[in-house]
Amino acid sequence: MSLEWREHSGSLSRSLSRSVSRSVSRSLAWSNPLAWWWSMLTLVSGVNIAVWFLLYRELREQPASSLVSTSGIEIMLLLCAAYVFGCAFRSFLPRADVQRICLFDTWLSSVMVGRSVATVAEVAFAAQWAMMLHQLGTMTGSDTVLAVAWVIVPLILIAECFSWYAVLTTQYLGNAIENSIWAVAFFLAGIGLCRLLPEFDGAARAVLVVSIVGVAGYLAFLMTVDVPMYLNRWRAEVVDGGKPLLRPLEGLRDVSTRWVVTHDIAEWKGEITWMSLYFSMAVWASLALCVFYASADQLPRYRTHAVVASQSQTTPASAPAALISGAHRL
Repeated sequence: MSLEWREHSGSLSRSLSRSVSRSVSRSLAWSNPLAWWWSMLTLVSGVNIAVWFLLYRELREQPASSLVSTSGIEIMLLLCAAYVFGCAFRSFLPRADVQRICLFDTWLSSVMVGRSVATVAEVAFAAQWAMMLHQLGTMTGSDTVLAVAWVIVPLILIAECFSWYAVLTTQYLGNAIENSIWAVAFFLAGIGLCRLLPEFDGAARAVLVVSIVGVAGYLAFLMTVDVPMYLNRWRAEVVDGGKPLLRPLEGLRDVSTRWVVTHDIAEWKGEITWMSLYFSMAVWASLALCVFYASADQLPRYRTHAVVASQSQTTPASAPAALISGAHRL
């Protein structure tokens, strides 16, 4: 059994020309690890899309409450859709932006299309985190959590600018800075989640602990694998190798017109790990954020007894709601 993919002839080093080179048809057998990797990405993405449709059907019918509105759930589902479908698109048509390599010979594999889809998806994912943290910060009256909710999206927008700079100039230093900013954003998110731990017991606290562990794992991956990988590539190509960089306007045309199809596992080796984690676990986190956000009306019953007792003892029953929330702000 084989997959009929089209691959450009010539080595990757000769692909720096600004147009797509002459191509020949070649069959890729299942013995090539890339075929199995791509099949895994496709399968996982198909399941993720199915789960999103299931959540859409279930959560959209959920009645509004004082803690979560129907419009809020719909916005969260829309943001999740941008991320789930965006990651599915990038799974079906994998590509590496700076190298301009891809698996399929189609204009949809161009970096301009793929990076644009990725930008929308990643900003939507950041917005999901901001909405969830804002909801919890409002519920618990924590200024720390609310502040984190407000800064996450601006930080990710800055990160996307560095990503585009890296793509247009083919300089990996931009990718290293981009992922460092992602690390800062989720370090702050982790602080916000830790601040929420004393506020909840039971299942809610268990979810927070799992989230904190997930954020810690993500940070460890970024700082020990992802960022060092891009820094090493930058040093090897630019600092030591003297690689000429594209000017942004040159790069804009380049990302729109040049893509190099390669099925050489060596060319994809550095991308497989982060893509596999990104298009699976990160998407599951996006789906989980929808469920957690929609379950806000269940959270009051998991508030810690100390918090509830403190509220009832320090605040008269007739006091305004603003005073109740303000008593426990950091």
